[in-house]
Amino acid sequence: MDWSKIKTIFIITFLILDVYLLFQFMKIRDANKYEVITETSFEDKLKADEITYVELPKEPIKDQYLSAQPKTFTKGDIAKLKGQRATSVEPSSTLVVMLDKPVQLNSKFKPSDLAPFINENILYGDHYQFWEKNDKKHTITYFQQYENYPLYENINGMITFSVNEDNQITSYQQTYLEGIQKLTAKEEILLPLKAIETLHQKGVLKPKSKITKIELGYSTLIQLAASQVLAPTWRFVVNDKESLFVNAFEGQIIEFNSEKNSKLE
Repeated sequence: MDWSKIKTIFIITFLILDVYLLFQFMKIRDANKYEVITETSFEDKLKADEITYVELPKEPIKDQYLSAQPKTFTKGDIAKLKGQRATSVEPSSTLVVMLDKPVQLNSKFKPSDLAPFINENILYGDHYQFWEKNDKKHTITYFQQYENYPLYENINGMITFSVNEDNQITSYQQTYLEGIQKLTAKEEILLPLKAIETLHQKGVLKPKSKITKIELGYSTLIQLAASQVLAPTWRFVVNDKESLFVNAFEGQIIEFNSEKNSKLE
C-alpha cells in the first residue's frame, strides 16, 4: 500500500477526531455556562417574586425539645381567685371563670391595659403573653410562654377572655402546662432563611409578600393523654396579619386547627 495514502488517511482521521473532541468540549463548556447563568440564588428568587423580609439572624441558633403536662386545677386553685366564680369546682384541666365585676376595656385596646388585671387576678398570669384580639369572635387570647418563648396555639396553655357588647370582659377560660422540662440537649435549628425557602417552595409564601416579623417559639410535636412534646418553631408574620409556622428542627410547615396540629410534608 502507498505510504503517502496511509499517512493521509491517518491525518484525516485525527483531524476528524480533533474536531469531534473540540465539539464535545464546546458543548460541555456551554452547558456549564448555562448552568451558571440560570442557577440563581434563593435571595434572587425572592427578589424576583418581590418578597421582602426583616433582618434575619445570621449566626447558628441552638434549641431543644421540651416536655410538659396539662395542669389539673383543684379546689385549692379556685379558692385563690378573688371576685371570680368558677362554673365548675371539680378537678379539671380547663378553668372556666365568671367575673363578679366585668373589666372595662378602652375603645382602642392595648395589651398593656390588661396586664395589671392578669398579673394580679389570674393564676400564673405572668406566664402568659398577648396573642390576639378577635373582634368577630369577641375574644382576647393569651398564649402561655416558656422563658419568654410563646407556646403557639396550644389548647393546653392559653387564656381566652370573652368580651361583651359593652366592650367588657365578663369571663374567661384558662389552661396551663406545668412541669415543663428540657427533653434533649441543644442542637442547631434551621436558620430562618432556610425555613422561608420551604414556605416559598411549597407555594405558601406568595409573591409580593412582606415578612414583617420573625420569632421563635414552640409548638406541639407529639400529643399524648397525660403529656406532650414541644418542638422549636419559627413564626413568620406576613403583611402584619398572617402567621406562618415551620418546625425549626424538621423543616415542616405547621398548620394549626382547633383540635390538633397538622404538618405539610
